[in-house]
Amino acid sequence: MKNIRQQIRQWTFVVVGTALLAAAFVFFITPYRIVPGGVYGMGVVLNYLFPGIQVGTYGLAMDIPLMLIAFRLFGARFGTKTVVAALLTPVFMNALTYAVGADPATMLGGKIDLSNDVLLSCIFGGVLMGAGVGLILKTHATSGGTDIVAMIVSRYLHLPISRSVLYVDSLVVLFGLAALGDWKLPLYSLVTIFVSSRVIDYIVDGGSGDKLLFILTERHDEIRAFILDRLERGGTYIKASGMYTGADKEMIFVVVSRREVSLIRDRIREVDPEAFMIVVDAHETLGEGFKTFEK
Repeated sequence: MKNIRQQIRQWTFVVVGTALLAAAFVFFITPYRIVPGGVYGMGVVLNYLFPGIQVGTYGLAMDIPLMLIAFRLFGARFGTKTVVAALLTPVFMNALTYAVGADPATMLGGKIDLSNDVLLSCIFGGVLMGAGVGLILKTHATSGGTDIVAMIVSRYLHLPISRSVLYVDSLVVLFGLAALGDWKLPLYSLVTIFVSSRVIDYIVDGGSGDKLLFILTERHDEIRAFILDRLERGGTYIKASGMYTGADKEMIFVVVSRREVSLIRDRIREVDPEAFMIVVDAHETLGEGFKTFEK
């Protein structure tokens, strides 16, 4: 039963994600010729050069051969959800274009007009695009397009996938700059790419404000009592040794909320000003006292 609920949840993420991605392009990205990389960014440029075909149709035309290549190269690693996301996105984009009354050829004339504030369109477009792609990625799928090109580049040039995505999308943006002849295009596109990447990170990695603390102190008992009794948190002792002195030490490892960092910092200052503490962001914390695994 749990597996069925998980499958329903994942497919819901795919459908909602593709709808949000389509809305981002129809309302905020395509009408203002923003090129945020990807096959649909390429579609924006082609729609400008050859306006008789919609952006979604261009994207689908590029996605289909890319998916066939991916099936050939990656086989089972290329999942069903990616295929569905790649097919649903252009369908939603074209349907939404007609629904809002925009000109199918140019995507202009819809009900939202931000022509006097393109930066605002970049921000909202980036938020919607990031939310859509983030939901799709959360199901361990991709939206297709240049993600597939990046996978191929990563495989044959032995580059990290993140760097491959950056290179491929950058080429799309440069192509848009050359085709549209507007020097402001890369700047607007970078705003959209930055905003969308932050939203993707938030959705995929979690919006947790939790912090990882690594504490080296000679007053373990006082710090331990404070963590257990005052913060009502658990922790772990990690065996360590000084690189310079070679002395054995016990390092405290604990996860706390953002608010609790200042509390434990003040307590350490009181009991052991010579202590050493490292604070690290925890993108997502699962387990007792934090987010459960079922959510």
